[in-house]
Amino acid sequence: MTGSLLEVIALDVRDAVAAEEGGADRLEIVAEMSADGLTPAPETVAAISKECTLPQMVMLRSNAGFTVSPEELDRLRRSARELSEAGAAGFVFGFLDAEGAVDRGATEALIHAVAPLPWTFHRAVDCAADVQAGWRAVRLLPNLATVLSAGSPKGVASGLPILRTRAEAGDGALIMAGGGLRREHVPVLHDYGIKAFHVGGAVRESWESPVERARVAEWRRLLDS
Repeated sequence: MTGSLLEVIALDVRDAVAAEEGGADRLEIVAEMSADGLTPAPETVAAISKECTLPQMVMLRSNAGFTVSPEELDRLRRSARELSEAGAAGFVFGFLDAEGAVDRGATEALIHAVAPLPWTFHRAVDCAADVQAGWRAVRLLPNLATVLSAGSPKGVASGLPILRTRAEAGDGALIMAGGGLRREHVPVLHDYGIKAFHVGGAVRESWESPVERARVAEWRRLLDS
């Protein structure tokens, strides 16, 4: 891997191959982008594993929100086992409770289910009722590898102050910036000490269109410059 990590959202094998050819470092595998990304089928992960060497960080999420019921959590535990067997290199998840606080019980249940694989706490932290308290809670969770964050539910443009605050608090190495990420944000985030970046819509025409190798390559060059 180069100095900055580039993670690309992939929905299928075609996306994954284009991302790899364009210079991505790893993939986030999701389904149903109309719901902002849900758990994909194990068959998708297995098919990507046959055609692409990039690590797959696989979404574990049952609904378009950030809460999870006990029944959904049980299904996600089972999915984690199946997805691990299919070739997942790690997972992406994280939950809030009804009051908007980090749901440590549900999140830790999945942490144990996916161990020893690494995991990313996704953008639920941006939607916490108290974002600073949410970050404090997330930092205490075991085996945390990365936090995918825009700093704000509105996207990186609105969340830069929060990302800067978190980086200054020592979380820069944990943060993977994503969610409305634009090219002009990269040098600012680099100055904060953030070196991991996550793109989805920026490397395709629309969510109905495939990832474009050339667009991924443009991001690779930007991060390496």
